[in-house]
Amino acid sequence: MAPDIASPTNRPATTREERDLSLRWSGRVSLTPRILAVNIFALVMLAGGFFYLDSYRARIVDSRVEQASREARLIAQAVAMTPPSDRTALIERVASEADIRIRLYDRAGRMTLDTRALGLNNFVLRDPDKDPWNQSAARFLDAVFDTVAGADRAQQFRERAPAKGLDWPDLAAALRSGESSATVWRAPDRTPVITAAAPYGPEGAVFTSSNARDITQRVRIERFRLGLVLAFTAGLSVFLSLFLARTIVRPLRRLARAAVRVRLGRAREVVVPRLPERRDEIGHLARSLSDMSLALRARIDATEAFAADLAHEIKNPLASLRSAVDGLMAVRDPALQEQLLAVVRDDVLRLDRLISDISEASRLDAQLSRAKFDPVDLSAMLAAMVEERSSRGVERDIRLRFDAPMGPMPRVMGEGARLERVFANLIDNAVSFSPDGGTVALSLAASGDMLEARVEDEGPGVPEDAREAIFRRFHTDRPAGEEFGKHSGLGLAIARTIVEGHQGSIDVETREDRMQGARFVVRLPFVQPG
Repeated sequence: MAPDIASPTNRPATTREERDLSLRWSGRVSLTPRILAVNIFALVMLAGGFFYLDSYRARIVDSRVEQASREARLIAQAVAMTPPSDRTALIERVASEADIRIRLYDRAGRMTLDTRALGLNNFVLRDPDKDPWNQSAARFLDAVFDTVAGADRAQQFRERAPAKGLDWPDLAAALRSGESSATVWRAPDRTPVITAAAPYGPEGAVFTSSNARDITQRVRIERFRLGLVLAFTAGLSVFLSLFLARTIVRPLRRLARAAVRVRLGRAREVVVPRLPERRDEIGHLARSLSDMSLALRARIDATEAFAADLAHEIKNPLASLRSAVDGLMAVRDPALQEQLLAVVRDDVLRLDRLISDISEASRLDAQLSRAKFDPVDLSAMLAAMVEERSSRGVERDIRLRFDAPMGPMPRVMGEGARLERVFANLIDNAVSFSPDGGTVALSLAASGDMLEARVEDEGPGVPEDAREAIFRRFHTDRPAGEEFGKHSGLGLAIARTIVEGHQGSIDVETREDRMQGARFVVRLPFVQPG
């Protein structure tokens, strides 16, 4: 039977929307960059932690501003309670312990006391041009992250003249409102400078300033730790991504190359890797593709064998037909012409029968795959076939008998016309091999979940080593004395194809009740009653 292999021209055409959807979802990017992109996206989310550092720094600065404002109020209260003669010692001691610069201003904004003038240099701004390269790199990173995070940029810190204290906004606000006030500035090395002012009665106000380098240092330490974690995670992610891509992409590429070679017609020399060590979806895909290629190879071999058998079978009647036609042109004897014409008629009938059987065999697989199965009563079918065949008369006085089962039999799911063809072929085969006056017996019985139909003859039987060969196409072992060319050799092959298309089986056995004879057994699953 010739396989029904779909060609590219008879595949169902996809709609434009389906093609666009497939292209949109499949993309044209390899799996490796896709896997890397997915994992890098997770790293980008992790890198968002750098934005958290900005809010972390803002909270610290806010806390220090509150602290500076509170310190200014406490110092102002202490100054107000201290006699003027003792204020210098108090201010010097507080500035030393708090590590801040303290200045006193009168109501007009003129400086009256400065801890720096007392020799206490605890407020010194660094010159960026004199810092080592690592500090410059750190400030560059500070600027980059502040720009990316969109951090608020404080004003540049600049000293005011001693007589122009009101140019300090927090000092002016404290003298005007009578409440403490604080401001955050930016030193030349990008570290925060915090100034605060608080009035100490009607005389004036206290003004403090401190360079909070520790805030910048803490933020840089946290950023360094986060960078180490991110670098390690990035390296690990890239390594795992490449490993995952290798375990996925490499076998898929091997399978794709093998599939392309199969498509190019090199199936016989291509070995599709089965990847037996893999138990995942790729392993299942590899084994499925391997099985598919083997099945395709088997179907191609079957097609080639079918074509060779077909050429051989058609060649014989064509050769006989050509010889008879050539003889007709040379023979003048009417009797010989009549004999040659009879040969021509027989060869034409033989070719017609052969082509009809070949046509049916070649389409059988496709037709069975589309057939609609209905419940079939095999008992009624076999009884009707035996009665109809007997009424027409059977050659050589052969008797057909159907041993009807006792009681109703379950039905099988199938296509009635196809199943009828199976038993017609088996009956024809049994009649061909039965002796003159012999009996062909049919019977039906249930065995387990299968229905067994038997066709028995009284012929010579089938040798055990030939029981599989008789189901092959164009098998030509025929009974002695039968006229050559009456059968195509496809009957039993068609019968097996139909039975297997109904999820059943057909076998040949030797009859135990006789010294000779063959028994063909057809097993079909039946429908459970109810």
